Amino acid sequence: MLRTLLRRRKKMYAAQDVTVTDPPRIRRAVTAAALGNTIEWFDFGVYAYLAGTLGKVFFPSSSPGAQVVQTFATFAAAFLVRPLGGLVFGPLGDRIGRQKVLAVTIIMMAASTFAVGLLPSYASIGFAAPVLLLVCRLVQGFSTGGEYAGATTYIAEYAPDKRRGFFGSWLDFGTFVGYSLGSGLVTVLTTVLGEDGLIDWGWRIPFFVAGPLGVIGLYLRLKLEETPAFQREEEGREEALAEGDPVEEARQSGKGRLKDIFAHHWEAILICMGLVLLYNVTNYMVTSYLPTYMSETLGESETTAQLLVLGTMVLVVLTITTVGRSSDRWGRRPVFFFGSIALIVFSVPAFLLIRQGGIVLPAIGCGILGLLLVTFAGTSASTLPALFPTRIRYGALSIAFNISVSLFGGTTPLFASGLVEATGDEMVPAYYLMIAGVIGLVSTLFLHETAGRPLRGSGPMVETADQARRLVARSRVHAGRQARDVWLRLRHPWHGPDSGTGDDKARKRE
Repeated sequence: MLRTLLRRRKKMYAAQDVTVTDPPRIRRAVTAAALGNTIEWFDFGVYAYLAGTLGKVFFPSSSPGAQVVQTFATFAAAFLVRPLGGLVFGPLGDRIGRQKVLAVTIIMMAASTFAVGLLPSYASIGFAAPVLLLVCRLVQGFSTGGEYAGATTYIAEYAPDKRRGFFGSWLDFGTFVGYSLGSGLVTVLTTVLGEDGLIDWGWRIPFFVAGPLGVIGLYLRLKLEETPAFQREEEGREEALAEGDPVEEARQSGKGRLKDIFAHHWEAILICMGLVLLYNVTNYMVTSYLPTYMSETLGESETTAQLLVLGTMVLVVLTITTVGRSSDRWGRRPVFFFGSIALIVFSVPAFLLIRQGGIVLPAIGCGILGLLLVTFAGTSASTLPALFPTRIRYGALSIAFNISVSLFGGTTPLFASGLVEATGDEMVPAYYLMIAGVIGLVSTLFLHETAGRPLRGSGPMVETADQARRLVARSRVHAGRQARDVWLRLRHPWHGPDSGTGDDKARKRE
């Protein structure tokens, strides 16, 4: 009984256990982290909107349908190496620091995206052209394997506990701003240059934009400091190593970290993979496949399809921080729970509206999909890092996130286009989303609520010194009350949980 009572005791905080966040540092951290996502998704938006054009440039001998499938196969190939990037960059970020790794990933992402714009076409060098495109995509995928997990970890470890959802939502705000910029640029080029001009040379312009964006992002990230949580973890690690702690020494190797992740945190890994599947299947269905689905499968004009999806992304951008703030107030689980059920219920109606043709009904259908997407986008960046303790957060999140994205998210355009081509059923994308909703719902049932609470393995994060003082005082009061409970239970072990003095019962009612 004594062990049970002691385990239930609430931690009493000292002043040094509570971190008071610095608003300017938080803003810099959020901006620098979000800009990397902006570059990544600028590329995705460009690639999704140029899928038909790139198919004609790099796979001209195939039929139009096969060109789309081959282009998306190249798109999906980048996701096959993302777990490898996560295995490399994630544990490295836990060992040498988040900031250093994030600086490397943004260089690789920007350089490989810029290189796509320099590639010669199939007409110039033949089969080598699609091979070079594949190489650039593989480099992008490898670098991206350490990007999102690192960025979410960085923001989560800087944000105050009660506003982690709001600050985390800005990361995916950068995601959809990047997508909107990329897709918007392609839409403008399509309108101005026409199909022939786009195929001849216009398709290169969006990829060249990634170069300057990468330089700006690198500058911002080099100015960043390490997170308070990582600094404290590093200090504890150095002390343990100095004392010759064998457990900490074993953890220093990559093998030891991986063993720790999969042996002791497999449940969190599975929950993370389920939530990532839910978010990314919806994400890639809307952002990467929907423009091609409407133009190639439904026969809408490319400009109409692009404008509809671009409008959907604007809707997501306008609402995403509101969803993040709501998750701070209502909790992460209710938001994911609601979104999963809504995805199951509204996927078919949304695609039925999109199939109707014209502008109004497809716009409503796209808007429904956008609102479903923002439910997950505004909550994921604050939910996923909280699943893991500080010492393995970057590595565990990188591995779980990238395995799930590679198997289910990035392959969504390929599988959806292939199934539509094979079955002739234009409602396949809706069924695909419904399956993702079921998996997300099951994962949410096992998710522990983390809103407003410290990250695992980290102390509390607050916004002001006054909040820190109140938190320390409150923790001492609770610890004192619980110490009294232990004493009373030891003196009167025969009393049941409902017994006690009138003061005890009154306190329980509080």
